Amino acid sequence: MATIIFYQKPGCATNARQIQAFQSAGHDVVVKDILTEPWQADELRSFFRNMPVGSWFNRAAPRIKSGEVNPDAVDAANALALMAGDPLLIRRPLIDVDGARCAGLDHGLVLSLLGRKAHDELDGCSQEASRTCCPHT
Repeated sequence: MATIIFYQKPGCATNARQIQAFQSAGHDVVVKDILTEPWQADELRSFFRNMPVGSWFNRAAPRIKSGEVNPDAVDAANALALMAGDPLLIRRPLIDVDGARCAGLDHGLVLSLLGRKAHDELDGCSQEASRTCCPHT
């Protein structure tokens, strides 16, 4: 089984459910706080690989919902600078397995660890309607 470094937002019920799924599959999970990690642009960029810049963002972040930040109008360098300064903007979770990295659960890395149905069952806020799982998401 794998050792997974899992960057989460503390208190997020969805992230807790995702961590439990990895543990139930027999993996060791090292949980880190995405909000307190001292992000550098190059390290953060390594999680997004060939994803379109707009998909790097947590669309439920307050600054995005308010219209202050438009993920579809930001280039890669500015996106990384914004996220390093405000980690709530980063799509979660960020996952690192022996240097193989991804953002979110809809990538081959995660699907190989959990099985093909992982994205449908584990992605998206478990309290989407009320947003009670991740206030100030």
